[in-house]
Amino acid sequence: MSDSFITRIAASLPGFLLAIVLHEVAHGYTAYLLGDDTAKRAGRLTISPIAHLDPVGTIFFIASTWAGFGFGWAKPVPVMIERLRNPRRDEMLVTLAGPAANLLQALAWAVVLRFVLHLGNAALVMICVWGVAINVLLMIFNLLPIPPLDGSHVAFRLLGYDDPHLVDRLAPLGFVALILLMYTGLFDIVIRVLVSPLVGRLLPPGLYF
Repeated sequence: MSDSFITRIAASLPGFLLAIVLHEVAHGYTAYLLGDDTAKRAGRLTISPIAHLDPVGTIFFIASTWAGFGFGWAKPVPVMIERLRNPRRDEMLVTLAGPAANLLQALAWAVVLRFVLHLGNAALVMICVWGVAINVLLMIFNLLPIPPLDGSHVAFRLLGYDDPHLVDRLAPLGFVALILLMYTGLFDIVIRVLVSPLVGRLLPPGLYF
């Protein structure tokens, strides 16, 4: 969809805020159900964006929206793996809850979009399209097995590593890898090969991102 930077920000902001907030709440609430109330005690089981916004992640979202793909992040919810009833299994469930929340949101935005199209309101259509695209992007990006992304927690558990703090220790190296991913063009490949086809499947024929 062709639109100005200000229009893109206005249209993508609702989807972005819901995407990052519900992603983190899903992590925290799943941990709460599985025995760890750290996120609850920290006041993070709320849908208020104020409790979740990360300044750097928000700035990156604005900058990336200018570039055309709208990506950012929230403050991670605190989770104490040791407090989970079954750490090996439950860490993966807590980890996957975030991307699952984004998948459900992408599907929900796609359903709402079908109804909005009948109203003929271009602004609402743009909001829904961005809602689909942002959630698909966050889901796939977070599933990459690079610390500190969600996928790294699952990957290390599947490989048999039981150290709950391994991802945290490798996070600095992971950030370097993420920067290289973006500056070498590999991030564009992820978008082209994984994100765009899925977004295209969720959008009605004739619409594109």
